[in-house]
Amino acid sequence: MFKAPRGTADILPEEQVYWRHIEGKAEDTARLYGYGRIDTPAFEDASLFTRSVGEGTDIVNKEMYLFKDRSDNELSLRPEGTASVCRAYLEHGMDNLPQPVKLFYFADIFRYERPQAGRYRQHHQFGCEAIGEGSPMLDAEVISMALNFFSSMGLMNFSLHLNSIGCKKCRPIHMQKLKEYYDPLKKGLCEDCLIRLEKNPLRLLDCKKPGCQEAADAAPKSADFLCEECHQHFQSLIHYLQALDISYVLNPRLVRGLDYYTKTVFEIQPLEGGSQSALGGGGRYDDLIAMLGGKPTPAIGFATGIERIVLNLKSQNVVVPGPAKPTLFIACMGDAARIEALKIAASLRDANVSVIVSTGDRSLKAQLRQANTVGATSAAIIGDDEVKAGTVMLRNMENGEQQEIQPEELKRLLSSQQ
Repeated sequence: MFKAPRGTADILPEEQVYWRHIEGKAEDTARLYGYGRIDTPAFEDASLFTRSVGEGTDIVNKEMYLFKDRSDNELSLRPEGTASVCRAYLEHGMDNLPQPVKLFYFADIFRYERPQAGRYRQHHQFGCEAIGEGSPMLDAEVISMALNFFSSMGLMNFSLHLNSIGCKKCRPIHMQKLKEYYDPLKKGLCEDCLIRLEKNPLRLLDCKKPGCQEAADAAPKSADFLCEECHQHFQSLIHYLQALDISYVLNPRLVRGLDYYTKTVFEIQPLEGGSQSALGGGGRYDDLIAMLGGKPTPAIGFATGIERIVLNLKSQNVVVPGPAKPTLFIACMGDAARIEALKIAASLRDANVSVIVSTGDRSLKAQLRQANTVGATSAAIIGDDEVKAGTVMLRNMENGEQQEIQPEELKRLLSSQQ
């Protein structure tokens, strides 16, 4: 018997109410902040991600789904959303538009990692990217947008974690200090961190293994090595956040898992669960567009996993709007009644009335029981007598009251309820 591949999940009808709630709030939030939707391919040239995400990251080293097509092109399923949006920004000449260009997306993301609660090998993201502006004021707006999005869904009990990891001018100094600090501690590091020490020491701060976390707590902090530009940018961001009355936690270990980040990085974390269960996060990536062949272009964005949000909605007992219930259920007995039921249903649907027609040979009692199960507010009963009279019997499913009416009157009555 076939099953969904490990690390994937079917989103069943009873779960869809959460997804529609999240997607609706995401689109509403994007509209409020002036973002337009973009959809990019599920797979790209693999080098797009190895160049942008970074060869020293876990995503590139362990998690990308790589394959060759029949033309021998090396492709990858999309392991994150930002690089694809930046590629589209360049390919379609969006640098000629008024800046910043604000884009949002929903995307399937593919990473070969150990499945756990809220983390799948195929998961789904909502993300936003603001490309073409370097002001810390935009950083504050993006962070505010992310926080407002989570609040709009009814989520509570989360905090903003904030850090600056510098730029290509000042970060090498921090990297060298990290190497000097970690070199005597090699014996206590995990195998992955030994590789990170050589390839990208900044990743050492992001390790989730207890022994490595202890070492990271006392590691040199990026804030102590920021150049004047990065320092002023970060102080201005804090000033804007304070003006917006947004509280934050300065987290010197926050680096995010992608190499393209510069200056501001942030995460929204639930008060219970910590960084491994972060609701979402993002940061500034001022060098990425140039890395992909464009001119130097500052940018910032954030992304969040929809599965992770669903878990938090459930754990916080947030009530989301239920699925729309059908307005009418048509119960019919006999071939002539079935034909009449199909005609009436077609006419009502043309008037935007939701209708479910019973299509089996069950008894009237069983059909009305189904009408209750699907939550229909009314039921139209059609049998031989109703076909001969050209009428339907309309039953109120809440109080059981019935009245015989013409199909035209049924359409007028139900249309007025929409």
